[in-house]
Amino acid sequence: MEAFWGTLKTEKYYLNKFDTYAALETAIKTYIPFYNNERYQEKLNGLSPLEFRDQAA
Repeated sequence: MEAFWGTLKTEKYYLNKFDTYAALETAIKTYIPFYNNERYQEKLNGLSPLEFRDQAA
């Protein structure tokens, strides 16, 4: 969990400027599905989690 928050801050928070709390909240809510389903991950041999699951099936 700690690694996730570090990645979120690095990839989303530090690279953007948010004028409102609502904008930050929206960015986080859109990042979580991206992280879980689309983001390529080295530990999965460069596949997204979705691609890795499809490959295993």
